[in-house]
Amino acid sequence: MEHSLNIVLIEPEIPQNTGNIARTCAATGARLHLVGPMKFHITDRQVKRAGLDYWDKLDITFYDSTEEFFEKNAGGEFYYFTTKGEIAHSDMTYENGAYLVFGKETKGLPEELLKENHDRCVRLPMRGIIRSLNLSNAVCVGTYEVLRQWGYPELVSKGRLTKYEW
Repeated sequence: MEHSLNIVLIEPEIPQNTGNIARTCAATGARLHLVGPMKFHITDRQVKRAGLDYWDKLDITFYDSTEEFFEKNAGGEFYYFTTKGEIAHSDMTYENGAYLVFGKETKGLPEELLKENHDRCVRLPMRGIIRSLNLSNAVCVGTYEVLRQWGYPELVSKGRLTKYEW
């Protein structure tokens, strides 16, 4: 069975985070959805450098607004990552074709969106004295939890030494 995972960034603000997330998507085969307005251009040096030379291996779609994103992906299985969620990310079961939705670095996702989707809001557990994880770290944790649940489809699970045999 072919699996499909979608990472959604709504109004990202920090180019290095988006570059790191693009690299995670390229490494895992997840599709990246960038929802504007964004605080930078995808061609900015910081974005390109963080994503290294993996941009040609990335499936990426751009949207002008949150409304356009939801309109074009109507019927999707959306999971909202937020510090305001009450369900641990590892306690949620993710459907094939899942869209992991992340908000902007300074404000997260709009509360009205979270209220409308309370049962799909997940949180990465952390100490209460910390406001949140870095966005690119949160995306990576969420992505790999979904892939773990799915058995890491199409990913290479075993490495090898370059000079020696095991």
